[in-house]
Amino acid sequence: MRQLCSATLIGEVFVVLFAACVAMKMTDVSSSLIWTVSGIAMLLCVLLCGVITRPGAVAIGWALQAGLIVSGLLLPTMYGLGVVFAGLWWCSVHYGRKIDQIKAARAAQGV
Repeated sequence: MRQLCSATLIGEVFVVLFAACVAMKMTDVSSSLIWTVSGIAMLLCVLLCGVITRPGAVAIGWALQAGLIVSGLLLPTMYGLGVVFAGLWWCSVHYGRKIDQIKAARAAQGV
């Protein structure tokens, strides 16, 4: 699960970075506010990569996905990207857990 979720989160860092650049040019929101919020989101994504297997980390990831969708209020394109990344997050968590279960079963069998 760690690799799939981390890949999704790192991809999200780039989406947030580019969205911040676009938001600076296309909205009346101050640059300092855009970079503060975006910077916190990007930092949280990167830090979450290291603790994704800990309790509560997946829930924080869902909160990040919700934040990405809500950012569509500022940039309407982010609604679509937020939904895409929420889907990727679901797939990463769902299939990552399945892969972890299969690996654990094989390890228990000694394969």
